[in-house]
Amino acid sequence: MSRDPKAKKERQSLLLEKLKEDPFLTDEELAEQLRVSVPTVRLDRLELGVPELRQRIKEMASKNHNKVRSLSSGEIIGEIVELNLGESAISVLETTEQMVFSQSKIVRGHYIYSMAESIAIAVIDADVALVGVANIKYKHPVYAGSKLIAKVSIKQKRPGGKYIVWVMIYNKQTEVFRGKFLLVEIGS
Repeated sequence: MSRDPKAKKERQSLLLEKLKEDPFLTDEELAEQLRVSVPTVRLDRLELGVPELRQRIKEMASKNHNKVRSLSSGEIIGEIVELNLGESAISVLETTEQMVFSQSKIVRGHYIYSMAESIAIAVIDADVALVGVANIKYKHPVYAGSKLIAKVSIKQKRPGGKYIVWVMIYNKQTEVFRGKFLLVEIGS
């Protein structure tokens, strides 16, 4: 059986394109999208020098942690993988069995809210910022093992150190939480 090197090159190019669009795709998700086996995806990643998901998240998070002024690392729920202070941010949270209600196996809402709140505060370029008002909506249940991706953007900066910040949290490109926060910078 001969293998087509051209097809392999096209597949690897597509793999890189998919990861550029969504760097949080698992090997399983990539295999499904590329219609190949998980071992094939892993071999392609190795050949291309693309680290596994956990390592990609860890590398992105380590680059952004030092930029946050308003929270310490232990206060951030999830890993900040992209941070443009005063503009936008992205964080990732891997949910676990310890985060769920025992009967329903649904992740407790305070974990999801805390993820949204901490990334919203982190994106503000301030020493101290607090939530003044939060308008939130849980749209779909989340179960243990889900990888949540929070995308935050500052929609408006108002006089007196007030910010309107939107946070959307996704599980596999499905929005599971939406929040609109009024954040107040303390000491401005």
